[in-house]
Amino acid sequence: MGKIWPGFLGLLGLIPLILLVYFVIQRRRKRFVVRYSSLVLIRDAIPKPSLLKRYLPIALFLLSLCSLVLALTRPVAVIKVPAGKATIMLALDVSMSMCSTDIPPNRLKAAQAAALEYVQRQSAHTQLGIVAFAGFAALVQPPTIDQEDLIAAIQNLYTARRTAIGTAILESLDAISENNQAVAPSITGSESIQPTPVPEGEYAPDIIVLLTDGASNTGIWPLEAAQQAADRGVRVYTIGFGTETGAVSNCGWTFQGRGSFGGSQPQWGNAWYGGGFRRGIDEETLKQVATLTGGEYYSAQRADELTEVFDDLPIYLITRNENMEISVFFTIIGAFLDALAIGLSLMRHPVP
Repeated sequence: MGKIWPGFLGLLGLIPLILLVYFVIQRRRKRFVVRYSSLVLIRDAIPKPSLLKRYLPIALFLLSLCSLVLALTRPVAVIKVPAGKATIMLALDVSMSMCSTDIPPNRLKAAQAAALEYVQRQSAHTQLGIVAFAGFAALVQPPTIDQEDLIAAIQNLYTARRTAIGTAILESLDAISENNQAVAPSITGSESIQPTPVPEGEYAPDIIVLLTDGASNTGIWPLEAAQQAADRGVRVYTIGFGTETGAVSNCGWTFQGRGSFGGSQPQWGNAWYGGGFRRGIDEETLKQVATLTGGEYYSAQRADELTEVFDDLPIYLITRNENMEISVFFTIIGAFLDALAIGLSLMRHPVP
């Protein structure tokens, strides 16, 4: 705890002086006595004095003075506060394997349910965006605080072929850069101007949460995309979702081809994919993506585990240290102790 005006601490030297004056006054009172023929009667008539009642008021008074002197020094405490407005991008895998029913009713619906709970638990000022990815990635909901739009975007997701994890990371980066000018958009090709990497250990107040049940098989390699996120200080939290064995797959609609994964009306029907999908998660790559960017990797094989993973995601993404003056607390404590000392003193020596 620091102090803006530490020179006022010298006033604490008055406390022993006040205590000395108090005891001198107490000793002077003992000199003025009245003579009685028998002290036994006086002792029996007067109850024995309580040292606690006698010295507690002066002790509280001195403590109140100490607290008020500390208030004069204007003490400051270092607290952590959120560093600016943060954006959370949820990148959700909508590849065909998400139709697997090993996690009932299927992986996609279980992921949607967990994502919906996560959105609904956020404060009214938390800004979220939704990216869906299969063979390509699409921004199905730009970052917003409108939970109704977020819920609708998550509910309207449907599946497509292949898995482009790296592309999903870059699409999420571009959505973040639209809201945070300090984060440069993604780049493609060696001829593009590379942004200056942020200092090691520093991060933007924005994160990407990427959920997948497979391995990347198209688009930019995930670690290349993760390096771009790391250069911009954007952390990527990865989630591997699915069981070891997989199961027969059914999403309840037929495949629509290349689309936006949401917003349009899919053709409903019984689309069963024989043989099912195994849990072919590239955990090693997902762990490397998280480690490279300063995030964390999570594994979930049940719907309740996925809900717990979303619960564990950071609420305050990036914080900064800020000095806050706390002299008012010492002033309140001093005033309370002073009032208590006066009250106890009046109880012992009531005013006539």
